[in-house]
Amino acid sequence: MKVAVLAGGRSSEHDVSLRSGEAVAAGLEEAGHEALRVTISRAGEWSWDGGPVRLVPAAGLLGADAAFPALHGPFGEDGSVQGLLEWLDVPYVGSDVLASAVCMDKLTLKRLCAQAGLPQVEFAAAGEPGWRERCAAMGLPLWVKPSRLGSSVGISRVESLDDLDEAVALARRHDPRTIVEAHSAGREVECSLLGNDEVEASAPGEVVANGEWYDYETKYREGGMDLVVPAPIPEEQLERVRELATRAFQLGGCAGLARCDFFVDPDGPVLLNELNTMPGFTQTSVYAKLWQSSGLAYPDLCDQLIQLAVERHRKARSYEF
Repeated sequence: MKVAVLAGGRSSEHDVSLRSGEAVAAGLEEAGHEALRVTISRAGEWSWDGGPVRLVPAAGLLGADAAFPALHGPFGEDGSVQGLLEWLDVPYVGSDVLASAVCMDKLTLKRLCAQAGLPQVEFAAAGEPGWRERCAAMGLPLWVKPSRLGSSVGISRVESLDDLDEAVALARRHDPRTIVEAHSAGREVECSLLGNDEVEASAPGEVVANGEWYDYETKYREGGMDLVVPAPIPEEQLERVRELATRAFQLGGCAGLARCDFFVDPDGPVLLNELNTMPGFTQTSVYAKLWQSSGLAYPDLCDQLIQLAVERHRKARSYEF
């Protein structure tokens, strides 16, 4: 198939997206598809093959059979581009508008998971009534994050309540919606998900940061982290991670792919951290490496995601439920 691979974008994760997009394009080509490398500038301008891209309803997107939006963060992972692709009537990889928006907003997703009874760390929305009292009751350290951003951008570890306001101000430079989370001493364990109505969960892996914590630099610099697959936790906890990841995927209404992150205490509970509907997608990113460890090569993974996108689009348009 002819696949438009979208990369770049207007968010602070622009550079990460460019790396994901190039890896996806190469993987699709290795799987036998034609990849159209579409770059979206920081200003939001779309270009392909040295010229601008015209987005026209009914005419689609460069005549592509499908799109792979390898975009991270706002204006790419939050439902906005998904809405545009719906408008263009182009099948696309990943979750739809609603699921993308819900999962992008940590506050909304955590409230949804809390209502469904999924175990997770305590949290509060900065600025809501009683939030300071809730933060004090969580204990220290605390983690302050932009609610609708990824790649560990704008995150602060707070060791004293006196530093809370400064951390919130930093997070609000990226997003006016800010979340404060309790600390968990558990292992950082991640699980990759693949599918539409029927979902497969990969073998969970532990992320071991070679730094103070899993910040942006540690996440993306060479040698910044190690991935241990399967995660060195008891078998029943490995199964619990896979079960909760699948439940979160279905609860969020996700499709295609997602990566679900957890905190796991070998002697305690498995706690859901977050759900990413378009995680980093290079061949060395956690999402792809977990599938590789589970026996699915990167080109085959890219191919399966395109097939899932076309299948979901066909069902949605033909009302095959």
